Parts: sequence; structure tokens; C-alpha cells
Amino acid sequence: DVFLDLVRQKQISAKNLITQKLTFCSKVPVLQERPKKVLIIGSGGLSIGQAGEFDYSGSQAIKALREENIQTVLINPNIATVQTSKGLADKVYFLPLVPEYVEQVIRAERPGGVLLTFGGQTGLNCGVELERAGIFEKYNIKILGTPIQAIIDTEDRKIFSERIAAIGEKVAPSMAAHSVEEALEAAEQLGYPVMARAAFSLGGLGSGFANTKEELKILAIQALAHSNQ
Repeated sequence: DVFLDLVRQKQISAKNLITQKLTFCSKVPVLQERPKKVLIIGSGGLSIGQAGEFDYSGSQAIKALREENIQTVLINPNIATVQTSKGLADKVYFLPLVPEYVEQVIRAERPGGVLLTFGGQTGLNCGVELERAGIFEKYNIKILGTPIQAIIDTEDRKIFSERIAAIGEKVAPSMAAHSVEEALEAAEQLGYPVMARAAFSLGGLGSGFANTKEELKILAIQALAHSNQ
């Protein structure tokens, strides 16, 4: 895109055009001061050979924060991870990644910031629930990294489809469904074969392809057992 714009507008330098394209204006106010303590929502329970990237990214986040002399508090029930290794995080809570337990840790530790994007789908879902419950606002905790609204927009299939359409990206047509009946109606409008993808689901549970109405019905029942969309 930058190259094509450069060809069309020869009076603009490549450097200025690239800078203009990559400049990001945040709608959320930038942190005025660095937090002294940060809570990291960990990777949670992982099967062997599955989702190891979240353990890796979480451990790297802890290392980066420690290099900046920021105290790290990790909540992760999985003892068989790198990020829960002795000497990595300043403090580790081996508790389930559910809002009730995370709030208890927040109440006890009073972190200034929280990282939600290093725990995979479990961490994202937990963070969204905490935000909707007003926990972060209650304890005056800043969400670091990816804004919470961006997480919601990308996880919710309907909102994500609308955002993609708004920027003019060409993608396969899609519709959101909240019941088996809605899924079947959407498939009739879109045309078979269709791909079903459950929102807010762990490891793509309930996702797959359907070539017929019968196949989609089975797939939709499985998908809606793990998610409401």
C-alpha cells in the first residue's frame, strides 16, 4: 500500500509516508507514570505440546518487567510451566484463573497494572470478565499492553466482522449466531460449505467445517456448549 501511494504521490518521501502509516494514536490515555507492581495473568492449565507459546511469552514478559525494576506478581495454577519456575516472578499464586480468585490476589497485592495477553484464551476471558465486573476500576488498576476493548472486539465474531468491513478488508462473508437455529439460518444465507468458529473458546473448541445442514447442526451444538456465540 505504501509503495502504491508513493507511486501516485511522487512529491511525498517514502520515509514520511511510512511514518504516517505506522503512527498510532491511542484512544486510551497513555500511562503518565510507570507502575511499581504488575499482575500477570498466567498461561493456566496446558496439555503437553499445546499452547506452549503462552508460557514462553509470559516468562519473557516477567523477565522484561524485572529488567525495568518492576515487581511482578504471577497467578498461574500450573506448576509445570517455565513462568512459575523459582526465581522468575517475585511472587507466584498457584490459584485458578477465574475472576473470584484473581480479585483476591488483586485485593492482597494492590498492583498498579495488569497484563492480560500472556495467558492465552483463559487469561483473555478472565480479563474480560474482570473488566465487565468493574474490578480493575474498583482497585484503580491500569490495563497494560492491548486495550481491553481491542480484546473484546477481536474475540466477538460479530464485532470483529464489522471492524474488518469498516476498514475495507476483503474477507469471506460471515454472520454471528447465538443458537442452533440462527446458525442454520445464517448458513442458508451464506451458502454451504461453511466454517463454524466459536467465540471466546479455548483452543478452537467447537470449530470446524460443515457441508450440509445435518453436519452444521452437530457442529453448532458442540460450539454453543463452549461459547454463547
